[in-house]
Amino acid sequence: MACDNEQMPQSHQYDVLIIGSGAAGLAVALNLPSHLKVAVISKGELSSGSTLWAQGGIAAVLDSEDSIEAHIQDTLDAGADLCHEDAVRFTVEHSRESIEWLIDKGVAFTRDEEHNYHLTREGGHSRRRIIHAADATGQAVSHTLSDQARACPNVDIMEHRVAVDLITHRKLALPGNRCVGAYVLNLDDSHVELFSARFVVIATGGASKAYRYTSNPDGASGDGIAMAWRAGCRVANMEFNQFHPTCMYHPHAKSFLITEAVRGEGGQLLLPDGSSFMERFDPRGELAPRDIVARAIDHEMKRLGADHLYLDISHKPADFIKTHFPTIYEKCLDFGVDMTRDPIPVVPAAHYTCGGVMTDNRARTDVNQLYVVGEAAFTGLHGANRMASNSLLECLVYGRAAAEDIARYDADIPPPPEAPAWDESQVRDSDEDVVISHNWDELRHFMWDYVGIVRTTKRLQRAKHRVDLLSREIGEFYNNYRVSNDLLELRNLVTVSDLIICSALQRRESRGLHYTLDYPGLLHEARDTILTPTTFRSIAP
Repeated sequence: MACDNEQMPQSHQYDVLIIGSGAAGLAVALNLPSHLKVAVISKGELSSGSTLWAQGGIAAVLDSEDSIEAHIQDTLDAGADLCHEDAVRFTVEHSRESIEWLIDKGVAFTRDEEHNYHLTREGGHSRRRIIHAADATGQAVSHTLSDQARACPNVDIMEHRVAVDLITHRKLALPGNRCVGAYVLNLDDSHVELFSARFVVIATGGASKAYRYTSNPDGASGDGIAMAWRAGCRVANMEFNQFHPTCMYHPHAKSFLITEAVRGEGGQLLLPDGSSFMERFDPRGELAPRDIVARAIDHEMKRLGADHLYLDISHKPADFIKTHFPTIYEKCLDFGVDMTRDPIPVVPAAHYTCGGVMTDNRARTDVNQLYVVGEAAFTGLHGANRMASNSLLECLVYGRAAAEDIARYDADIPPPPEAPAWDESQVRDSDEDVVISHNWDELRHFMWDYVGIVRTTKRLQRAKHRVDLLSREIGEFYNNYRVSNDLLELRNLVTVSDLIICSALQRRESRGLHYTLDYPGLLHEARDTILTPTTFRSIAP
């Protein structure tokens, strides 16, 4: 389809294309050599990703009474024997320097009365090792790194853009196994632009938007995982979806998470009659790992037919609560709950994708010059259950590792080959967007009902049947109509949901975040669930 000059989609060429603007993507950008030309693609404003929402903090070995070995052991324990010890050690050993890097960049972490950095404790941790900026650590990190990125002369910030698909040698019918860029939809003018690059980094976050209830922002639609899968990358352990135990239950409190630190500082989970219950499920009570706490809440809600339970810290002094949790306190007041006097109504919600695109300790994938960092990646750190506050640490450690690897091989990688502009000649504007909204609702409902906190084989098979139908319908829609943000996100969520379901069907045991009534016990050997695009054809292309 011919375009006039004003509508001609743009073509861009960079050394490094970073898709995603959270802590992981910006950690890559800010650690790259200054001579490299870098583009950072963001769906919305630069700081609109999941990092902004992180409340609790970042786990790191910073106290003299803590140790690297203790942090490693806690992580291994939380991961239910499925963590890769080399990845855990690599991450923990680089924790202090990552925090020091953030401090050097200007992140203002909270200090105690002695002017030392205040460390809190969260579920699964045997020590106080969570460094934080009050209860809005994500905001502090996101805003600081965003400001730093905007000030970098070699970094171009490209907001209001969403990646459509990666460009690879295979897509261009060229020999080799290299990623050379991406097609990107400009949301401001609805045109698809061509971004060519010598290196491509996916830092798009997780896929919790596949579920009806989630703590994540709207952009958490699994875009990077789906794109990497279509490009030929293996994925692993997609069945392990972490449900945060305590999101605020209120008709207008969309995705508002009550940080784990509230329980770390003495908050108690209560039934509607005011009685506690966690001691019946785990001797660690409220400080048990998140999978145990989420299942306990889910069990009690179903047993009682309750819409929600309660989290109560009102027994603590009001000044203590306001000082430690100022953001949560003010937000709860907005919804008519004074947490210094009343318990907070809470419900579990999809929170973190523990599986993802398989990478090594330099964030490299199965496709050359394609890196994946952050929640979209499977590094082996989290195993069957992510321990609280290890996620931002992973973003920083692997983001910096990816940047170091790009710098190491910079001189060896030639410019990308020429790629064709996006072709819209065979598509038309959609007059049936109701199909997108209807399929979106259907997907998130059956994922919540059938692939949620507690699973059965029959539920998973029902979900598989429905996701296959949706895959065909969305594929047909994608091939015939111009792309939009909603269509792209739905297409990616259908793909990632299929990956989750197929992974869950393969795991015939209950381990960590994957709990099935049909296989409640553990297998003798802990193994990763690995799916390969070239051999696993039940996933829609």
